[in-house]
Amino acid sequence: MEPWELVARESVRDLVARYNANGDSGRFDPLLELFAEDAVMELPNGRHEGKAAIRAMFTSVAAGTGEGGEARARFIRHFTATLQIDVQDEQNASSRCYYAVLTDQGLDHWGRYIDRYRRIDGRWRFAHRKVTLDAGVEGGWGDND
Repeated sequence: MEPWELVARESVRDLVARYNANGDSGRFDPLLELFAEDAVMELPNGRHEGKAAIRAMFTSVAAGTGEGGEARARFIRHFTATLQIDVQDEQNASSRCYYAVLTDQGLDHWGRYIDRYRRIDGRWRFAHRKVTLDAGVEGGWGDND
């Protein structure tokens, strides 16, 4: 393995961790910096293309988290595991991993992230994130009903 591939792998690991930390904390400006301008975020209930659409999706999701209002969870924490990274070349990589989401009520929902990354101006960014849902707790924060 060449040194650039080791750097790419560690950069992708860091990118996934920053996504979780920034998203869970509601820090959407740093979160959006992790995405390419033309990134796509695919969820079980919709597809969001470009940073503006992705921001709107996160803002909408945040309305169901936090104190007061119609919040169904006081906090949310994403955990990822079994991150498998495939580096295609010095500019492109992909990965897949499992995720689990905890709230103040306990385990809420879980599934997989299937990602594609692009190196832009020397930094790795999400080019495409597909979120799959394996299962969840009925009536939980992640319940779309």
